[in-house]
Amino acid sequence: MKDKPELKLRRTEIADLNYFFQFQLDKKAGYLAAFIPEDPSDKSAYLIKHTKLLNDQSVNSQTILVDNIIAGSIAKFVMEGEAEITYWIDRNFWGQGIATRALKHFLTVETVRPIFGRVAFDNFGSQKVLEKCGFVKTGTEKGFANARQTEIEEFIYKLS
Repeated sequence: MKDKPELKLRRTEIADLNYFFQFQLDKKAGYLAAFIPEDPSDKSAYLIKHTKLLNDQSVNSQTILVDNIIAGSIAKFVMEGEAEITYWIDRNFWGQGIATRALKHFLTVETVRPIFGRVAFDNFGSQKVLEKCGFVKTGTEKGFANARQTEIEEFIYKLS
């Protein structure tokens, strides 16, 4: 039986943003994420926004390493007074349980509760990740999804 790859989280560094930018250019991943920047190819805007977030004390941004390879990102941020999580896994690492393992680990470090997660109605993989980590679906909202150029339903999950 194959051993699980080693998974580590570490504080995100400026240099990691170049990897994250490349990950979010993946059209299939962007479609599933749905709520992406209006112009995901604008690297300058991406770097400015995310560098600012790295300097925001209310944001806990971590880089996901799998066998010391950058595999994604995970972060806690505050929106409208509520803690929310976000994560992005490079498509090369999909289907390996990386998001679930990373989120479980992250939630031992980031202990703010309640914490919310939002996911497109048809992003079943991400819904399963949240549910495996103890999040419960508490509602829905409609919002404009740049990746799809239309309004879609978004599920809201909560971990108390």
